[in-house]
Amino acid sequence: MDKLKVGIIGTGNISGIYFQNGKRFESMEIVACADLNAELAAAKAAEYGVRACTVEDLLADPDIGMVINLTVPKVHAAVSIQALEAGKHVYSEKPLAATREEGKRVLEVAQSRGLLVGCAPDTFLGGGLQTCIKLIEDGWIGTPIGATAFMLGGGPEGWHPNPDFFYQPGGGPLFDMGPYYLTALVAMLGPIKQVTGMAQISFPERIATSKELFGKKIKVETPTHIASTLKFSSGPIATLLTSFDVKAGSTLPRIELYGSEGTLEVPDPNTFGGKILIRRAGAQEWSDIPLTYGKAENARGVGAADMATAILTGRAHRANGEMAYHVLEAMFGILDSSEQGVHYTMESTCQRPEPFPLGLADHSLGE
Repeated sequence: MDKLKVGIIGTGNISGIYFQNGKRFESMEIVACADLNAELAAAKAAEYGVRACTVEDLLADPDIGMVINLTVPKVHAAVSIQALEAGKHVYSEKPLAATREEGKRVLEVAQSRGLLVGCAPDTFLGGGLQTCIKLIEDGWIGTPIGATAFMLGGGPEGWHPNPDFFYQPGGGPLFDMGPYYLTALVAMLGPIKQVTGMAQISFPERIATSKELFGKKIKVETPTHIASTLKFSSGPIATLLTSFDVKAGSTLPRIELYGSEGTLEVPDPNTFGGKILIRRAGAQEWSDIPLTYGKAENARGVGAADMATAILTGRAHRANGEMAYHVLEAMFGILDSSEQGVHYTMESTCQRPEPFPLGLADHSLGE
């Protein structure tokens, strides 16, 4: 298979794993990078053997067919649209955009130009969640009827060198970590029909305790404890709880799925592998299920590589813009529901992505 030439815009901390895995997958080759901080881009280029350039030069390069957008979330949409208007396919880090309107605009520009949009998270393409999807499809838990998902922690101000943005609109646990959980649920159960939520700011001020910012006061301007209920078009009802306010920790599982014939404990959706447990109706104990798919280590970027394969072959890609927008709308819908005291009915939908075929090598994305 030919390799699609790719450029990265945004060379912050997360870019390293994309550069590393860009050499791992057979369908793409990262050849250039750009950043507003030219010195940072030059350092990453030297480290990974690619060309550093300006954003304008990268977008003008006719050999580059796809851009991986790793900029900060508030400019994801603007950078993606700029790349699309330059004729490049775009794969973005999550979220797709900072607002529903921006997200719609990204998809509209892509459609008008016949280009593809992809978006993280792509952890659902790892061995852990792909194995869970296979178990559900093969009927191990019967007909899915419900799920629970929990992301409970004390907030990032204790370790993050710049935690302010986590407590501004567009941040908080729902928009920071919710995409992993919602994407995993959609990948397993299909699109969401309706959401309901209740949200609050439990602590109006946070105190940073990281070495860099010890003692700094952070004003909280977005909900930090959000309880929600999701009704899926296929029937199941799920509970999603995300919080930065659980300071003493929790023993709740990350995700559990409940079916007519059994219960499935799903790995952390922020990982690519993890432990899977299943208990079928009538069984006295839980059973460990071995992973039946590869890409169980840190395979971040597999969604971009899968999209590169789709561009080269004409098939559909899995971590696609429609699903990313559906997840974005669900998160805003949860907050709308909390503010307005009503159920929120989803306007968008998406297709549940096709699972990978069994037996693929770790570097392969199939045809």
